[in-house]
This record gives sequence, C-alpha cells and structure tokens, in this order.
Amino acid sequence: MRWCYSLLLALAMPVIVLRLWWRGRLAPAYRQRVGERFAHVPDTIPAGVLWVHAVSVGETIAALPLIRAWQSSHPQLPVLVTSTTPTGSERVRSLLGNTVSHMYLPYDLPWLMSRFVQRVQPKALVIMETELWPNMIHACHQANVPVMLANARLSEKSARGYARFPALVRPMLQQLDVVAVQNAVDGERFIALGLPADRLQVTGSVKFDLTIDDDLRAKAAQLRARWSAQGRHPLWMAASTHEGEDAIVLAAHARLLERFPSLRLVLVPRHPERFARVAEQARAAGFVVSRRSEGDPPANAQVIIGDTMGELLLFYGAVDIALVGGSLLPIGGHNLLEPAAWGVPVLSGPHVHNFADISRLLAEAGALCTVENAGAIVETVSRLLDDAASREQLARQGLAVLAANRGAVARQHALLGRLLA
Repeated sequence: MRWCYSLLLALAMPVIVLRLWWRGRLAPAYRQRVGERFAHVPDTIPAGVLWVHAVSVGETIAALPLIRAWQSSHPQLPVLVTSTTPTGSERVRSLLGNTVSHMYLPYDLPWLMSRFVQRVQPKALVIMETELWPNMIHACHQANVPVMLANARLSEKSARGYARFPALVRPMLQQLDVVAVQNAVDGERFIALGLPADRLQVTGSVKFDLTIDDDLRAKAAQLRARWSAQGRHPLWMAASTHEGEDAIVLAAHARLLERFPSLRLVLVPRHPERFARVAEQARAAGFVVSRRSEGDPPANAQVIIGDTMGELLLFYGAVDIALVGGSLLPIGGHNLLEPAAWGVPVLSGPHVHNFADISRLLAEAGALCTVENAGAIVETVSRLLDDAASREQLARQGLAVLAANRGAVARQHALLGRLLA
C-alpha cells in the first residue's frame, strides 16, 4: 500500500509543483529554496542532528519549549527543524534564530526521504502533533532512527480519515517508537488505528507550558500604548482568521462602533498572502484602515491589520479581548491558550475540533466565550467592554487552567531522553 501511495504521489508531482509556483504569486517565499523540497540539503546543515518536524506556525510554537529544553540539557547535539510552509520557516527563524538549522521538508517520496535521512543522519526524529508521512517514517525505520510523535492529537474527524486506509496507516503507526499524546481519548484513537499500546504515553499538551517573558511583556505594553493612544481606544482582536471569517468579524465591528465609537479592531489573517486582500476588504466596508507594517495607526483608525509575521503572541498582549479564528467556520480552530496566557478574555467560534480538549478545559473553567455569528460577537464583546469585573474573572480562570495543566514539556523531554539513551 505504501508503494501505491508513493506512485500516486509521484504522478501528482507536476500538479504539486505547479500549485507551489501558483501560491508564489501572492507569497513569493513559496518559490524560494525549492531544491530543499527535493532533498537538496544545504551544506550549512550538519550531520548527526536531532530532527524536529513542525509543519507550520502552530506546530513550531508547540515545539519551541521542547527544543529549548533539549538545547539546555544537550547543547552538544545540533537541532534541525523542518517545515513545509514559509510561515513556519519564518517562525523558526524569529523564535530560534541561528540556534537551530532549518530547511523545508522534502516531498514524501521514498527516494527523496532516503537520500535526506542518509545525508542528515538524524539521531532521532520528533514529529510535532500529527504530521504523519509514511515514507518519512519508513526511511527512519530502515535507518534505525527512533521516531517520536510529540504533543500528539487526533480528532475524531482525522481518525475517521486515517481509518479509510488501514493498510497504509497501521504499518506506519507500528514504526513509531513512542507517541506522547495530549489526552487519553486521542490515545485510544491511535491504538484503534494500529499503534501498539505499549508505545503510547499520555503527557498532556506542551501548549499549557507557554510562558511570557518580561521582554515580550514590555514590548506588548508599548504596543498597547500606541495602538490605544494611551488608553483612549479600547482594543479587541480577531486572530488567525480564514477566508469567510473576516466578513463576519467586520460586520460585528461595524455594529460595535455604534455603541463604542472609539473601539479599534486588530484583525490578523492567518495566511500572509491574504494581508493585502483583507485590508482592502475592510476599506471597502467603509472602515479607516491601518496596517501594522506601516507604523502607528492614525488618530481616526478603526481597523488595524496585523500584517507582519511572528508577532501574533505580541498582539495578544496588547488587546483587551481576543477572538481566535479558524473557529467561526468548520476549520477546526487555533491555539486558545496564547491569549489565555496573557490574561486576555478568550472568544471562539463553535468549530474547535482541532483543539477539543483545550477548549473543553477552558469552557468547563468558565474561561471561554463561544460565539456563533456576528450577533453573538457583538453581544459578548459589548458585555465584556462594559464589565471590567467579567474580563478580570475570565482572565483569572484562563490563567488557572494553564497553571493546572503544566508539565507536558518535562514529561516529553524525559521520553525523548530515554529514546536517545
């Protein structure tokens, strides 16, 4: 079955490469470093690395505390991080700088993956969350490279998708050495798909170990002062929005301005190729629009477009209320713990299956407001703007959820240590 998969992928390569080139129209970074996707490893990357694969932005942020813990305990072992998107690449550079090597993950063809593994000679592969590629895992298995699936999650929807291909998925899961899963329910799904039960460890999510350092807090306070004009403009934020969600958010903001004329919306599209388009969409809707990349907003700005990379966590620290996107439409949601770590009240749409356990814990603690449409956004944001005590209560409850669930980094770090012993 793996060879059938490989044949189909090989036949699809012309379309995949054309799509890469097409995406490069709006995001030129997709047309750069293409050779890395065909296993041409830069000379600057050493052999004998700890290989961490984090597909894009969210997985890179999740990997950050684990990578830093490993660098602290084993500074002699170089770290290579692979990703598949330019946004993931940029986030690696902004968060880890030159302390790690980075390249794009080669396409999952057997000869490319074998060549890549032979060249970098990884001591171990750590895959963040659920980025499972059959030939990548098989190449490591053939080379006796242990593979750890870290901070693993598997939604019911994803499990149903994997279950359609048991002849491909079961052997792949049996080649994993350890799966550090976020919760027991997701662990049961992995076992049902073929993972040996003795290779499963329930460790919790490393996302709960997020900490905000003093330098970032100082930068957020400065940004808040500029965006709010020293407190004259309350700020609410819609983060990581997808196509179709921006219209909902802008409609809500128009109604909110009727009651709170000085209110400003910080709107941060998920993908950089949409920055300019969303800015034009907001202008067409009649708003006075400013873009983060252009400097401080003018006095009459009503919408600020967060159009820079690597600053989302900073933005959360500058606002009063945050709506996490990818959840108003059936996309699956994004990380709810980043605003909670700042003590910012968190709103989300109902579609959070990618973060089901985290959203459940926040909701049970009274630290999450679920909004289904523009009307519900207007009602909830209005209530919170009017009631400072409610905002403070949501903040305390969110911080309490993080504090109660910390420790996954230490547990997964220990598992990796045993794997490499």
